[in-house]
Amino acid sequence: MKVLFETPRLQLRTFASSDDTFILELLNTPSWLQYIGDRQIKTLADAQRYILNNLLRLYAEQGYGAWVVVLKDTGKPIGICGLFKRKYLEQPDLGFAFLPEAEGQGYGYEAATGTLAYTKQQLELPRLFAITQPDNHRSVRLLERSGFTLQGTIQPPGELTELMLFNIELGL
Repeated sequence: MKVLFETPRLQLRTFASSDDTFILELLNTPSWLQYIGDRQIKTLADAQRYILNNLLRLYAEQGYGAWVVVLKDTGKPIGICGLFKRKYLEQPDLGFAFLPEAEGQGYGYEAATGTLAYTKQQLELPRLFAITQPDNHRSVRLLERSGFTLQGTIQPPGELTELMLFNIELGL
């Protein structure tokens, strides 16, 4: 695992296979299941496969992906934040999710704005998208507070739900 950047309270680092317990917990939280979907991660072995086949693979293929959000003072993983390249979007989108005990404390905003700065400086991407379900009010507020602008809605191929589509220009 490699620390990519720090904010006042957080470190964002790459995933490692040792993050299996954290992934098992995060992917089974009520908000993950409601807003992102059931990934069928029910055991530590499932979590290890998910890390290897999804998270680590993205680093190798794209040079970015989801990163672990860790509290600097304790080293405890509290969420993920990072970039996802979806076939139906021309630029990556910002995604994030946090454990319930970490919600409502500003960690999402801190991780998102840190990710935007890192993306602009290190990855040199001109803009990013973000997608969320219309009833995910916390994510909508976080995206707007982070500088994203609502562009409209999008229905991903094969999905039944229409999502809100946001974007942000990174000014390159």
